[in-house]
Amino acid sequence: MNHVIREYRPADQVSWLRCRVLSFLNTPYFDDVLTSKPEVPAPGFALVVASESGAVQGLIDVTVGEELATIDTVAVHPDYQHQGLGRALLTEARARVGALGVPTMDAWTRDGPATLNWYRAMGFTESQHYLHVYANYYADAGEPDRAISERREGLRPIASFLHAGVEDERVMREQFARVYVCRRFAMDVL
Repeated sequence: MNHVIREYRPADQVSWLRCRVLSFLNTPYFDDVLTSKPEVPAPGFALVVASESGAVQGLIDVTVGEELATIDTVAVHPDYQHQGLGRALLTEARARVGALGVPTMDAWTRDGPATLNWYRAMGFTESQHYLHVYANYYADAGEPDRAISERREGLRPIASFLHAGVEDERVMREQFARVYVCRRFAMDVL
């Protein structure tokens, strides 16, 4: 399949959001819903693969620092997955990062097996970990209370998103239904 990768345009926003939401729907990021596309400051960049009609089929946003480029979002619409779009976007992003002289590209992601396998297949290696812990009243009425040690008058926790050290994983998994290991993947670019 021949893919045309181009810079993101403001007119892509709705299609970008739709692609991202649908791509994340069956992953641990299912509720990471945005209502507008975050800005990517230069020298970072946002790329898309779009159909002839302009519908975004895949996307990658990369922020760039002096020594590190981070993939903030990479997503492929479910109708176009397993066709090489993610690989093509990463290949283009890696070339751009290399041209900027940045030695490392990384990404942080959660425990979704397909996502972990994709990063590994693309040549990334795991290094650091921490936990994403969700305490949600609607999953277990006691979770938010266990997550917050100090109660405040008139403030009732309904949901909490928390970070914890990976050394506490066993305890966190015993106490909360939704715990993910957030993983850093990195690769040498130069």
